[in-house]
Amino acid sequence: MTAVVESAHPTVHWHAVDDGRVQCDVCPRECRLKEGQEGHCFVRAARGGAIVLTTYGRSSGFCVDPIEKKPLNHFYPGSSVLSFGTAGCNLACRFCQNWDISKSREIDTLADEATPERIALAAAERGCKSVAFTYNDPVVFMEYAIDVAHACSARGVKTVAVTAGYVSPKPREELFAAMDAANVDLKAFTEDFYQKQCGAHLRPVLETLEYLVKETKVWVEITTLLIPGLNDSDAELDEMTRWIAGHLGPDVPHHFTAFHPDWKMRDIGATPAATLKRARKIAKRNGLRWVYTGNVYDPEGQSTNCAECGEILIERNGYEIGAWGLKAGGKCGACGARCPGHFEELPGAWGSRRLPVHLAAP
Repeated sequence: MTAVVESAHPTVHWHAVDDGRVQCDVCPRECRLKEGQEGHCFVRAARGGAIVLTTYGRSSGFCVDPIEKKPLNHFYPGSSVLSFGTAGCNLACRFCQNWDISKSREIDTLADEATPERIALAAAERGCKSVAFTYNDPVVFMEYAIDVAHACSARGVKTVAVTAGYVSPKPREELFAAMDAANVDLKAFTEDFYQKQCGAHLRPVLETLEYLVKETKVWVEITTLLIPGLNDSDAELDEMTRWIAGHLGPDVPHHFTAFHPDWKMRDIGATPAATLKRARKIAKRNGLRWVYTGNVYDPEGQSTNCAECGEILIERNGYEIGAWGLKAGGKCGACGARCPGHFEELPGAWGSRRLPVHLAAP
């Protein structure tokens, strides 16, 4: 493979400090770097007395996916989304399931080169409703993600941030001003878990969630990967879902997904389906109306039922959509109650297909 030349795209969220280093202000890590050093994310670096993004315009790969895979269940169900990521991450999750991308320090991981306009055109040409910044966190390549989002908007294509929400206030405002939807990974509900398993802190993630729900028009859904013995106790799930109901409201969809052994956590078994069902029951008991299970076979836990009358609104089996009970305006066809989200008159028909895409420079 031909070697990839590192880029050095300018950024604005940094400042010089008294000892001659420059501090990156994108996330709560606030990495202070000497000339030539890279931050914890591996992709924001000190060059020429400033912080630059070294992966602008490069991707670890493109793929057309079902939107439900992000997961987003209330954002144009059944539609296709052009997914891509770059390299690097600002967290250090021991259980990372995209570690070959997010933990990569190798610039050659970024095999595909694409301008924002090229990505937007590719999505439009393939009939994708949206483009998702995923696989690794768009916080660390926010300049690229924002430019892609603007190019997509010009072509009528929506954009989705799949993120851990570990971002500082000013860049957070700039990043999400360009996004139409976000799935935020709430990894646990204890500071101990975030410190020991992710090398991060819980509070900034909760602040991001509150900011998104209360101060933006971004459609928000939450995902929690349940790891046996680490974040799946009744007490923690009760506290987490009570906080969501009280601080974000009952209409933010919450996905509980199953862990499988990976990266540096191969000594813990996969999450039983019963754990996800238990979590869903606790969340619904605490007032959350739209609670889902993922990474297991559970049509009941993946389908959307009216919160008022219980009728099926969106029947799902994995990523396949069956019965459709929504009418115009996202209302229940049986009782007329509104289902929150973004819906078209009929669902998309992408199904469970996964289509790799190579975007060679035109």
